[in-house]
Amino acid sequence: MSNLVAERLKQNSKKILEIWEVRTRDELSASAHQNSLALRNSLPLYLNHLADAISDQSDKTSEQIETTKLSSTHVGKQHGHERAGYADYTVSQLILEYHILRQVIFQVLEEEGVLLEARERDIIIDSIEQAVNDAATQFSSTLRDIQEMFMVTLTHDLRGPVNIVKMGTQLILRRFERGDAHLDITVRMISAIDRMDAMIQNLLDASRLRAGQGLNLEFEECNLHQLLKDVVEDLNFTYGDRFVVVSDSSITSRCSRKQIRRVVENLASNAVKYGDSDSPVTVKLCKTDEHIYLAIHNQGPPIPPETQSILFQQFRRTPSAEEKTGWGLGLFLVKNIVEAHEGTIEIESAAGKGTSFIVKLPAQI
Repeated sequence: MSNLVAERLKQNSKKILEIWEVRTRDELSASAHQNSLALRNSLPLYLNHLADAISDQSDKTSEQIETTKLSSTHVGKQHGHERAGYADYTVSQLILEYHILRQVIFQVLEEEGVLLEARERDIIIDSIEQAVNDAATQFSSTLRDIQEMFMVTLTHDLRGPVNIVKMGTQLILRRFERGDAHLDITVRMISAIDRMDAMIQNLLDASRLRAGQGLNLEFEECNLHQLLKDVVEDLNFTYGDRFVVVSDSSITSRCSRKQIRRVVENLASNAVKYGDSDSPVTVKLCKTDEHIYLAIHNQGPPIPPETQSILFQQFRRTPSAEEKTGWGLGLFLVKNIVEAHEGTIEIESAAGKGTSFIVKLPAQI
């Protein structure tokens, strides 16, 4: 019986293809204006693989059976890859294409008077489900690659105009005297441009990390106390005198000055953004024989334990952060920078005690 089913599938592949395409164009709006349906191109090959899987496999070697499975997988992945290139298609529509295919196969076999055994029906259903899985997985992977390329290209192209605007604004700033009403506005413009540039850099760095590349770290001897003072001085332009620095001036470390500065800027900015507006933000630096500790504390509502786990994930934000600006990448990058320095970062947050982000770095890297 299995050989009969296999023969009917091969004999009716053109009919199955025609019915499938008509239904797909009728039921999927994304396919209505497509000149070529991706699955159409590979459907005859897929049906041949399915027929081979249904036919009596007692006379086939394990190598031949495995080859058939790999070929079917290739068809599904090819379909998913091609579908991801169409802006109108979603993974749900991709899956629906296969559901239509399954229905059409059963419909045509029934019209041919073929009675399927349980084994044969299971093979068809399992094959379609595997094809759906392969296609959907490849669709997601390809779409992620496309989005990644778009993001990298966009952010890279944005850097040029932003730098030009910043240079022009800095030139304008030099023309103002102290007390000029336009001076404060120009300073704020430069601060806004710097924040925009930082957001673009965050996107670029997040893309590098997702691609499996490391951050650009240039280690040098760094006076961490002076670094904190410099960061706080810059942040005061934006947030006012909100920061209290508690630090031993003798603490130094061999680190990436640029990246550790990003850690401090991000954590300090977040502390202002999410803390009480009428309470100071404390930036504390201390050192033991084995570790250097950087703690940034703010008063305000605590971070629930169940949401702390997502804070360091890219593009994830807690409910309280939804109204705030940003990509949701800051803490993701902070964690990666700290870990690149062989350190760790922890959160301590409780009602009435505020929230502290504690970075622990080795005393010697």
